[in-house]
Amino acid sequence: MDPQLPHTVDSYLARIGATRPGRADAAALRELQLCHLTSVPFENLSIHLGEDIVLEEQALFDKIVSGRRGGFCYELNGAFAALLRELGFGVTLLEARVHGDDGKLGIPYDHLALRVETDDGTGPWLVDVGFGDHAQHPLALDDRTDQEDPRGTFRIRRAPVENAESGEAYGDAEAYGDGEAYGDLDVLRDGAPQFRLDPRPRVLADFRAGAWYHCTSPDSGFTRAPVCSRFTASGRITLSGRKLVTTVGGERNETPLGSDDEVLAAYREHFGLRLDRLPTVHGAGASVPHG
Repeated sequence: MDPQLPHTVDSYLARIGATRPGRADAAALRELQLCHLTSVPFENLSIHLGEDIVLEEQALFDKIVSGRRGGFCYELNGAFAALLRELGFGVTLLEARVHGDDGKLGIPYDHLALRVETDDGTGPWLVDVGFGDHAQHPLALDDRTDQEDPRGTFRIRRAPVENAESGEAYGDAEAYGDGEAYGDLDVLRDGAPQFRLDPRPRVLADFRAGAWYHCTSPDSGFTRAPVCSRFTASGRITLSGRKLVTTVGGERNETPLGSDDEVLAAYREHFGLRLDRLPTVHGAGASVPHG
């Protein structure tokens, strides 16, 4: 984000319904993350509308703030990182690989997450507004115990040490005295691994290959169907193709949408997206992807 642009920060804060914090502390970070999650949808519509995805801060600002759109992890966390820096937080971009349903890890640069430092001596914090259904609040990055969150019980643990040649795990790195030096961390939700985090600092340009893969590969869930989803006060709401899914208190309700006008109206009413045409469906039956 270009700090010279007038009202850039204020415009972003208005986009997410937040006020400028008095200081860059943990309470402000918690509030900003929740505002972002409930205001800016996680969506892959650019892929199905033939739009370029440009991983540059100004382009992300133009799309998310000026264009009032959402995005996937590289866009949402990339833009949020720029906002947090302008507000006085220390922010580092982190690379992660998502754990698939088959237990296998995704590609390098599969996901972008944030390490955030505050001015009150707490943290560092794992912040993520681009993983779809994930933690509502920042997670303490150095805490290896269970962390309770409205969206589940999270734990950050050292990743298993792997054989460099075979890729086979030797076991949980918690058993190794020097395990922290190995670096990688697994983020779990309710006992299930979500993604594996590499704590080394990255820059936004590092994620271009991962974004290109997810925009073009038939093996990526993002190319199979358009998805738009965001947090709500009591759950989340998702539009996948022509199916509107609301989850409240763990109860899931599906509403099929028939006409194009119904679908376009759902984008407007539930996500604030004003589209002039429907995204082109490349496949059916895709689950909500992460990343």
